[in-house]
Amino acid sequence: MYTFLGIDYASWWFLVIGATFTGYAILDGFDLGAGAIHLFLNKEESRRLALNAIGPVWDGNEVWLVIGGGALFAGFPKVYAAAFSAFYIPFMLFLTALIFRAISIEFRSKEPWTWWRNWWDVSYCVSSIVVTLTLGLTLGNILKGLPIDEQGNYQGTTLDFLNPFSLMVSITTLSLFMMHGAIYLVMKTENRLYAKLTIIVKNTTIFFVLCILLLSFYTLLYIPHLSHRIKLNPWLFFVPVAMVLVMANITRSISKRKYRFAFISSAIIISLLLIIVAVELYPNLMLSSLDPRYNLTVQNAASSPKSLGIMLTVAAIGVPLVAIYTTFVFWTFKGKVKLDEMSY
Repeated sequence: MYTFLGIDYASWWFLVIGATFTGYAILDGFDLGAGAIHLFLNKEESRRLALNAIGPVWDGNEVWLVIGGGALFAGFPKVYAAAFSAFYIPFMLFLTALIFRAISIEFRSKEPWTWWRNWWDVSYCVSSIVVTLTLGLTLGNILKGLPIDEQGNYQGTTLDFLNPFSLMVSITTLSLFMMHGAIYLVMKTENRLYAKLTIIVKNTTIFFVLCILLLSFYTLLYIPHLSHRIKLNPWLFFVPVAMVLVMANITRSISKRKYRFAFISSAIIISLLLIIVAVELYPNLMLSSLDPRYNLTVQNAASSPKSLGIMLTVAAIGVPLVAIYTTFVFWTFKGKVKLDEMSY
């Protein structure tokens, strides 16, 4: 078996994919959250400011999704095939909404007509919500388990992915991104829009806390396989404890109007939630609800060790470069948003 620092290549690739999807969730999460709350902003100037807050970064943030999808295809092709087979309809909705989200941002300012701008505002908001819900739906079903046979083929019906647990994960994901996006916007704005967003931040934070509590109780009661590893390894208990403490820091930072710290804390919340997902899934990538022997794991679904070794070398060079580029863009466009003739 090929290893690096005592860890096999397949497990390293599992970590790479986890890191890239975490980066995507943090970065595009606030874009999607900003879109989801867009219609709560009533004035034309407020909506333009909100769009220009994410304007310089939203398309670059989606690069992390491309990296994650490419890494999944290259490292675990069986998982990629099974996922697209199982989630064909959600993924088509996801791609359609992703396209409408992009053209809504770009087309909105092309004409001055009120009906034109209102139409693209609605499109932007709805598409952002659909993208977020389909991401949550996919994650929920992966955690719950799918009817996958021994060949890795999906054996369920078209609408099997619509189940209570996955729908709750979807709503929780939406609430998390709305909070994350609202905090980002309040950091980038001032005056009346800033005052409006401080109220939205508080409301979205309450929404997220209620959703995560409900989801946690439901998981403990009805999805026991998602908490067994933390129960067996008491030292892992620090992860949910840390999440509670960070959540408390978000509410504290919001009350003191220290939104930069609140934004960092919401990013940490996303990271900790995905760490819990990784801990409970590993070494599995997709759980089979038909028979645990049919689970797709980091070993039986991975590419050849030689291929993984080459790709790990490429990832070790490419991912830090993307991270540096992302940091440069955020540094370049730091500060409050101002409207000018080049704005959306």
